[in-house]
Parts: sequence; structure tokens; C-alpha cells
Amino acid sequence: MKELKTFTIPFVGLKEGKHQFEYKIDKTFFDFFDYQDFNDASVEVQLELNKKTTLLELNFDIAGYVNVHCDLTNEPYNQDVQSNFDLVVKFGEEFNDEEIDLLVLPHGSYEVNVQQYIYELIVLAVPSKRIHPGVKDGTLGSEILDKLEELSPKTDKTKDSDSETDPRWNTLKKLLTDKQ
Repeated sequence: MKELKTFTIPFVGLKEGKHQFEYKIDKTFFDFFDYQDFNDASVEVQLELNKKTTLLELNFDIAGYVNVHCDLTNEPYNQDVQSNFDLVVKFGEEFNDEEIDLLVLPHGSYEVNVQQYIYELIVLAVPSKRIHPGVKDGTLGSEILDKLEELSPKTDKTKDSDSETDPRWNTLKKLLTDKQ
């Protein structure tokens, strides 16, 4: 995958200590990854890079929203996302990103690209079941919810409970009353 230059951090020229980076993520970022689940996005990423002599410590903090469709009503809404992630970058013989929170770069590397980590952090911050807040509190007016209400089985409370039961059970009920 092609790397976006904006998310490449050249750490070789940085002094030891903490350095701050900020990114504003929108829909075009996810279009680059060909990810179509978000209608829109507005997420701010705060990245703190702590450069040490033999390794780098990266701390990602994200906060914002993504516009997604509700799984129940298919109505779009803004889903808040907030998460953080710590990544340690070490140096070794060859590139290795098999560990979740450890990245090994080959000796002589002078930059690290963080776009994949930001992408995964945002996508994983969205709940697996997306429910519009209006569904939870009952304020959402939707054609789909109206149709579901219309097609739901009607229960008439004026009927006797005995008339709703199968008459074959009446014979079994007699057995219980005859015992007493």
C-alpha cells in the first residue's frame, strides 16, 4: 500500500525526548484505504512520540466522530469515537510488525509511517453494533420503524386468556383439577 507523506515521521533528526504531532482525519483518509463504511468523519489524533536512545514510544489519542448508518434503521448518525493506543518501535535485523503493540524497524531506518495504526485505531473504536441514539431513547422517527410497528403482531387485550389457548389443553387441565 502506498504511504501518505503526511503520516510519515522522520525521527532521525529529532532530539531525545517528547514530541507532539497532530492530525485531522476526514473522509478522504478512509477513501485512501477504500473503506466505505463511513459517510463522513471528523477525528483528531494527538500523537506523542518519546524518542529514547534505543527505541521510540508512540502514544496515540483519538477523539471525534464518524458518520455511519444505524444497523436497525439504516438512518445515518454521528457515532462518537474515542480511544488510545501505545506502540513501541524497536530496531532489529528486519522489519517485523507481527506483534500488536511492537514494531521492529531495520537498523538504519530514519522514519516511521503511522497511517495504518491511525486507520485501525479509528475503525476499531466504532462499536460492532451501531444503534442510532434516537432508537435507544425512542425519539427517532423513521419509515422503517413505522413499518415494523405496522407489521408487528397485534394483541387484543379484550379477549379471554382461555380463548387464546389451544382447546386440546383443556382436557389436560381437567386431569390436574381431578387430582385435587
